[in-house]
Amino acid sequence: MRHKAALFLPGHALDTEVMTTALHPAYRNAKAREWRCTAAPREVTDFHRRLPGYAPTPLTALPGTPYFVKDESSRLGLPSFKALGASWGIRQALADARPGARLVTATDGNHGRAVAHFARLLGVPAQVFVPEFVGTTAVAAIRAEGATVVRVPGDYDAAVATAAAEDGVLVQDTAWPGYERIPAAIVDGYSTLFREIDEQLAGSPALVVVPMGVGSLAQAAVRHYRSAHRGVALLGVEPVTSACVLASLHAGRPVTVRTAPTSMAGLNCGTPSSIAWPWLRDGLDGAVSVDEEQAARAMEVLAAAGINAGPCGAATLAAASLVPHEGPVVLINTEGRHG
Repeated sequence: MRHKAALFLPGHALDTEVMTTALHPAYRNAKAREWRCTAAPREVTDFHRRLPGYAPTPLTALPGTPYFVKDESSRLGLPSFKALGASWGIRQALADARPGARLVTATDGNHGRAVAHFARLLGVPAQVFVPEFVGTTAVAAIRAEGATVVRVPGDYDAAVATAAAEDGVLVQDTAWPGYERIPAAIVDGYSTLFREIDEQLAGSPALVVVPMGVGSLAQAAVRHYRSAHRGVALLGVEPVTSACVLASLHAGRPVTVRTAPTSMAGLNCGTPSSIAWPWLRDGLDGAVSVDEEQAARAMEVLAAAGINAGPCGAATLAAASLVPHEGPVVLINTEGRHG
């Protein structure tokens, strides 16, 4: 991250401009570690610990490297970290829902499966909208949880817009002006992951690398590490084909990018979450994008170490190799490999 820090402009509502996806240079904010915020509520982790099957996911050292992998390939019976946000988000969403309500969401895979999973456990119907690029394996996994799946022509943003227009309880992991309470609860749900790292790692990491997508998990990382004087650097990573956060950081405002198919399907998002944007703008030390080949090579390295990582999770290892760092590095492996 030896790039000059750009100046941030004041926050704006989501911009309607659509930018063509391009290879953006790495981004750095030299003042990120000076920024402070409040911590996520402790009751979130207490809630997760009461769920059947809860156990902290492993923090695995990669031999001969400074890397520790927080492995979310198996979390509460599902193959990704999304179980944490979906379970807490559904709890909050149903607290004031009318009887007989059904859950509605859009997904590029793991979030929808998590919503469907907890809806099934609660005996609540769920309808999940997916963009056309989502593969049959992901769709079958969602249907196996008992949810109705509807394919939407277009990209992730189109699926979100379709879900938002439905008559149901929307449990979405991205936010926009006027829809922010449940996405904020989902972000709070991810705090358990970082609290576990605190308990598993002796001392604080020097660097934490987080996949971004719409930015919700990265927002949770910022909230956790900027709520105290930890001195931890935070690096976000996206696919080059859909680097909406990186483009927004360079623009100084939230923008939408045109996306293209990628193996990192869970990160194939064109617009940052409105609630995540200010946190990422102020609290991320840097951001980079990686391509298909870099993610595939990182998957092979992790597989050789016995870690089941999908392309989104492996992107963190690819990103770490692009920036200088000293001391322990935590890589968030957000998902297991599918298929």
